[in-house]
Amino acid sequence: MKTMAKDKPYLDPNRSIDERVADLIGRMTLEEKAGLMFHMMVMVSPDGEFNPDVGAFGLASIREMTDKHMSHFNLVGAADAKSMAAWVNQLQKLAAAKRLGIPVTLSSDPRHSFTENPGVHMATAAFSQWPESPGLAAIGDETLVQEFADIARQEYLAVGLRSALHPMADLATEPRWARVNGTFGEDNQLAAKLTAAYIRGFQGAELGAESIACMTKHFPGGGPQLDGEDPHFAYGREQVYPGDHFDYHLLPFEAAFEAGTAMIMPYYGMPMDTEHEEVGFAFNKGIISGVLREKYSFDGVVCTDWGPLTDVEIMGSIFPARAWGVEHLSVPERMMKAIDAGIDQFGGEACPEVLVELLRRGRVSEERIDCSVWRLLRDKFRLGLFENRYVDEAAAANIVGNPAFRAAGDLAQRKSIVLLKNEGRLPLRGRPKLYIENMKPEVAAKYGEVVAEPSAADVAILRLQTPFEPRNDIFLESFFHAGDLDFKEPEKSRILAITQQVPTIVDIYLDRPAVIPEIVDACAGLVANFGASDAAALDIIFGRFEPSATLPFELPASMDAVRAQKPDVPHDSEDPLFPYGFGLRY
Repeated sequence: MKTMAKDKPYLDPNRSIDERVADLIGRMTLEEKAGLMFHMMVMVSPDGEFNPDVGAFGLASIREMTDKHMSHFNLVGAADAKSMAAWVNQLQKLAAAKRLGIPVTLSSDPRHSFTENPGVHMATAAFSQWPESPGLAAIGDETLVQEFADIARQEYLAVGLRSALHPMADLATEPRWARVNGTFGEDNQLAAKLTAAYIRGFQGAELGAESIACMTKHFPGGGPQLDGEDPHFAYGREQVYPGDHFDYHLLPFEAAFEAGTAMIMPYYGMPMDTEHEEVGFAFNKGIISGVLREKYSFDGVVCTDWGPLTDVEIMGSIFPARAWGVEHLSVPERMMKAIDAGIDQFGGEACPEVLVELLRRGRVSEERIDCSVWRLLRDKFRLGLFENRYVDEAAAANIVGNPAFRAAGDLAQRKSIVLLKNEGRLPLRGRPKLYIENMKPEVAAKYGEVVAEPSAADVAILRLQTPFEPRNDIFLESFFHAGDLDFKEPEKSRILAITQQVPTIVDIYLDRPAVIPEIVDACAGLVANFGASDAAALDIIFGRFEPSATLPFELPASMDAVRAQKPDVPHDSEDPLFPYGFGLRY
């Protein structure tokens, strides 16, 4: 190793990171530099089998991408911890055999909560399970958020994940937005505190060999979506500020910068009727070079959200590039505009050959590319990947999802549940006859006698979910809960009929702020969760755990009130059913 380090200073851990980056960049070809600027998905199968020659769901194979000198990958799919660690080691072994041996940086969307959406979350059974971010906001404890992030850091590190494609510093000011359940709610002061704590837990005081690098998103705040539609899709491309609250959404990012976030991801949306160009943020020089780089002096990596350049086919349907405002440009032209805006890396893309051609034709300068390559390599060195790219497979099985981590997550689930209504029925006592819906009978049986019909019950317990309008034009769209927030017929009448037969306790999962005035009026008790097990909900309902959480966003009184709100303004629903910060106690 000493001889190799002498011949190749970038491999010498005793040299400064700047020296090592400079040496490595000096050895790289255009193709190798270009490959670093692409961050594509790779999939681990449930059995953990590593096959570098087979792609999935339209993805290129791992070998194809590593042959293009790509070394940043977003891991999708899941296996048990030992198998995931072994899979990652195989990938690192493949990368080590390349000419320069640049290690892989593996990233992941959140894996510790309940959401299953391949576009934004990747719930993983092997890991400890925690409430979604709004649930952490409902608790409102910075120390607990940092504890969660530190546990998640250890679990990521054990299986070889070194980059978190989170936290979301966006604000839930538009209740219909499909990404509300990734936020810390609608209040920018609370979101700022929790975002900073989250980053400190993942990264530590500074980025190092025990850190997970955070890619905070979605700059400059992805919440103010027109009609609440998400810009993953063309109908949601417009981001609007009718309340002139653009700066309100920047505060959580300011906290992220202070906490040292390694990376930033801009969103897909295009700002409308502002001083900025009406193009997606990844192509927006005023936002990236102006606000992010100049105003905030951010010198970390800026990576686009996934798929801003090329159309892809997924499960037989075409998913168009999220090139909002620049749809008319060719792929090379989009790439040039994004690079000129200040982008360092293209998420969800695997076309470095396009960048190489631009470099060879002089359309993009190598000097400009070297700036981005420097930032990307600097993080690999800071994370210690050149010294320790492999993980201990046996240790991974003991660390990930260990009893202490699971117990901490279970406790947080209980702490995050909000008591919204109690007509004196709660907490339930004894072993009542229970009619249940959307709950495992074997769990409910530990609390009471489960019966088949409401008419036979002493009390009904209904676990509901915030309504949404299903959309299925393309594969990914079906996973995003969007549209109206109220129950439609006949489901609303079915629920209300149960409340008329038997005293009913409703536990509703608020992945978005539900509009449920009739249900609130009719039920005997109401609790809200943000990702919680059946046992966690029942512990609250039966008083085995005392509720203490508060709402991280308002619950509007009607859909008319929702439509009248300004998407960029918090706490502006007229006469909300429950205001921000509401929560009862026993």
